[in-house]
Amino acid sequence: RQNFIHLCNPHLEKMKEDILYHFALGTGTHDFPTLFGDVKFVCVGGSPSRMKAFIAYIAEELGLGGPGCDYPNICAGTDRYAMYKVGPVLSVSHGMGIPSISIMLHELIKLLYHAKCSDITIIRIGTSGGIGLEPGSVVITRQSVDATFKPQLEQVVLGKTVIRSTNLDEQLARELMQCSKEIGQFNTVIGNTMCTLDFYEGQGRLDGAICLYDEEEKLQYLKNAYDSGVRNIEMESSVFAAMCNLSGVKAAVVCVTLLNRLEGDQISSSHDILVEYQQRPQKLVGYFIKKSLGKV
Repeated sequence: RQNFIHLCNPHLEKMKEDILYHFALGTGTHDFPTLFGDVKFVCVGGSPSRMKAFIAYIAEELGLGGPGCDYPNICAGTDRYAMYKVGPVLSVSHGMGIPSISIMLHELIKLLYHAKCSDITIIRIGTSGGIGLEPGSVVITRQSVDATFKPQLEQVVLGKTVIRSTNLDEQLARELMQCSKEIGQFNTVIGNTMCTLDFYEGQGRLDGAICLYDEEEKLQYLKNAYDSGVRNIEMESSVFAAMCNLSGVKAAVVCVTLLNRLEGDQISSSHDILVEYQQRPQKLVGYFIKKSLGKV
């Protein structure tokens, strides 16, 4: 049985046209089934340049493009997000933090719904700060937890606090872990990911413009996080997991760690090393897509 996108919004059926403002797309101006109906895999990440690099990488891996091929930005009519497509793969940037990825996901999920897509897998590929892991390790998220280590997203809707689950697809996480074992190029673990509202105080850094705690307090907090199962920290996974759950979409988060937060706060690796680290989630997810399509 095909699994279609589930929209938790009865009001959309009453609209004559749905304008996806931040994508510069709309059902009145674009044929969504023709443009996107064959999509099976959606990869999202913070940086537009990284998502363009990913679409070029996956195009070559799938034999759908090669060096020098151009992949136009489907969202060229706006500077908010970038979107690229090749074959069954859609690559979309989401900016930084929960508000930015939330806006993108509302419009992405509606796009997939209007396109009548089915059996979709959405994977966030990104960077993070590790806890107790060597830099360059890849974390596949079991659960996204908040800054108190609870697997939930707390959101205020119409003045009331709403709690939403942030679990991710266990089977998909296991499949990605198996893919990493088959690649055998870098350390990969499955663990919880802490999603924070801020890069500095929210993640216990000592190097922000404001810091009213000491190093001992910081280290104790990070050790408590580790003991609770947290292996990395980023700023998007909770709303990503919650919205995919509500929409019936199979989802995963795959992030590389750029540093071990138990050993410092600032990212000091060279540019070339960081570029190689950032390619690791792309390689893992690219291999997964190839394997899913029977191309391995």
